[in-house]
Amino acid sequence: MKARTLIGLLFIAAAGWKLGNMWGLIQNDWLWQQSWTEYVAPVLLFYLGGDLIINSFRRNRDQWLQRPVPHTEDGRRICCSVRYGGDEYVYHGEPFHGANLDAFCGGIRLDLRNALITEDEEIEIHTCIGGVEVYVPSHVNVVVNSRSFIGGVSNKSMRNADVNSPCLHIVASNFIGGIDIKN
Repeated sequence: MKARTLIGLLFIAAAGWKLGNMWGLIQNDWLWQQSWTEYVAPVLLFYLGGDLIINSFRRNRDQWLQRPVPHTEDGRRICCSVRYGGDEYVYHGEPFHGANLDAFCGGIRLDLRNALITEDEEIEIHTCIGGVEVYVPSHVNVVVNSRSFIGGVSNKSMRNADVNSPCLHIVASNFIGGIDIKN
């Protein structure tokens, strides 16, 4: 168990202790003598405890399973499908020729920053209660076409002024999910 998780659990226990005192289950009025602590303290303690626990998992790089890039039969386009977990696919100088990404109750991180992209390519993404992060190289332009229901696409990639630069066409379909594109 990480230190952040343990500290978060301590905050939640302290909030429960305060609520127990408020409801008369525990008698420790000497500790909570200030009037402002009656409702502020439990809310603040629950918030801090929950935030520490959630962020201890969110910032953990090990939650993403680093997998080799899966290619289709023709050896060009990759197909990635995730159910209830997280997968990370990183290109290390290999040529990129498009992708199909499906995330259901999980996440996919596709890192193309070191991929060889010399022509226009397409990434088709489907999410359902999940998310996808796509890291693109700075020399590539990104064009997004999406249909979303309670979700969306965030394109934070820099636009390249060169009209001859390759373009990544991202076709997205989100149902309570999201896609984040950045450099």
